[in-house]
Amino acid sequence: QIQLVESGGGLVQAGGSLTLSCAVSPRTTDTGVMAWFRQAPGKEREFVVAIRLISDTKSYAESVKGRFTASKGDADTTLYLQMNSLTPDDTAVYYCAMRERDGILSIRQSYYPFWGQGTQVTVSS
Repeated sequence: QIQLVESGGGLVQAGGSLTLSCAVSPRTTDTGVMAWFRQAPGKEREFVVAIRLISDTKSYAESVKGRFTASKGDADTTLYLQMNSLTPDDTAVYYCAMRERDGILSIRQSYYPFWGQGTQVTVSS
């Protein structure tokens, strides 16, 4: 059973930066698709970015394009989300998700069977 553990959330002022991490264990393959989603208070969970591990191709939501950068760590055991130029609209619980098998860069939550517990990001104005 794959476990995902997010970290790095916190409180930051508008215009600031934050980097989230998602640790994957155990890691038995170098394929798969990983993603970040977020859920703001009173809103539906929404797609942020997906990354295909074997090719390092990525797809970003329009709302974060140019400000957020997803990357994978060594041995594909960690996924990072570098967030710059943060605004109060980025305030949300951020979730890491994973599909073990290779596939498309899906924005659908149901595509990813494994999820972390989430980490809170709060951006003050």
